[in-house]
Amino acid sequence: MEGTVDGFRYGAVTPVAAYLMACLGGALGLRCIVRSLVGGQSWKPGWLALGAAAIGSGIWTMHFIAMIGFQVEETRIRYDTALTVLSLVVAIVVVGIGVFVVGYLGAGRAALSGAGVVTGLGVAAMHYLGMAALRLDADLEYDASTVALSVLIAILAATAALWAAVTIRGFLPSLGASLVMGVAVSGMHYTGMAAVSVHLHGTTGASWAGDSPTSLLLPMLLGPTVFLVLAGVVVMFDPLLVLGDSSAGASEETARRTGAARRPDHGPAVKAPTWTSRSRRASYARRR
Repeated sequence: MEGTVDGFRYGAVTPVAAYLMACLGGALGLRCIVRSLVGGQSWKPGWLALGAAAIGSGIWTMHFIAMIGFQVEETRIRYDTALTVLSLVVAIVVVGIGVFVVGYLGAGRAALSGAGVVTGLGVAAMHYLGMAALRLDADLEYDASTVALSVLIAILAATAALWAAVTIRGFLPSLGASLVMGVAVSGMHYTGMAAVSVHLHGTTGASWAGDSPTSLLLPMLLGPTVFLVLAGVVVMFDPLLVLGDSSAGASEETARRTGAARRPDHGPAVKAPTWTSRSRRASYARRR
């Protein structure tokens, strides 16, 4: 028997909230990666790890907020805690691989392509691992072509995000990139959900009202959400994270202008001759 699937039980509330969390994780992650590029090398691994954790947590939180709106009318839904937590670990680890590759090797074609593929496959694995955590009196089946499309979207989204992380510097451009990331990640999720069909084991008559997905998922979402809020506080109180490389660029420009006014041996600036009278100018011209 085919189950009645509804991915929007609460209307636009869950898609909008999921999108905002994806944008928040993306924005924080991008700023942390920018900070690793403009700061000292000693702190670089820490900033890259924080950026990867922010992006991974944002993607994972987006997925499970969206899943609050998922229901099958004929059966109750529960979640396997171990698989749900594992999907969070997978999200952070695979994003971390991509972030560290481009953070140290740059956005060259080979590095970016390899990191984008690995990260995209990992994001897709996180999604379908989260789906495997579903516990219901039914079997889930997937349309292969739609699944392939969702994986392709995940790879493209991951590649674009990694490119933006090491290429875009200004705060407003990074904010725009995070909004695009949110669209791509949410699009990947709902494309994957469109591939799902539910085949019930029997007509048990179990109603949806017996178990609310909110009561199941909210405790799991609390930790990553608090982490994203704390990461946001770090961004707010670190000027370099907010300004990106603009302050670093300003410092470089100041140093360049200062250096131009100095001799090659970095001695004091050479002053042009000052003429106090017409006769001195004529005398200087004759000697030359």
